[in-house]
Amino acid sequence: MISIAFAMGQGGAAGGAQSGGFTAFIPLIIMFAIFYFLLIRPQQKKTKQHREMISALKKGDRVVTSGGIHGRITNADDTVVTVEISDKVRIKINRGNIAALNQPSQPQPSVENKTG
Repeated sequence: MISIAFAMGQGGAAGGAQSGGFTAFIPLIIMFAIFYFLLIRPQQKKTKQHREMISALKKGDRVVTSGGIHGRITNADDTVVTVEISDKVRIKINRGNIAALNQPSQPQPSVENKTG
């Protein structure tokens, strides 16, 4: 004897099996593409820029560490950077702990008062 539930399942499965296959993976492929362009690719660009900034550090650069310490580089080795944070106060940190370059703001051009 065949139950009604089994008979109803046969008809639905036969039609769905033919349209399956690759089309079932299309939403997953689209989701991966969205994640790649919105999350993965921008993070790779940011990491590359940080690596380039770390490799270009030189004596005299003003930097901010990942801990938030501001200072000026007094000595730079391959892996260690000496940062002067105050007069005669120097600390050694790893290059990877430099978060950003701290560029001084550009001086504003003076506006002359012309009264006459």
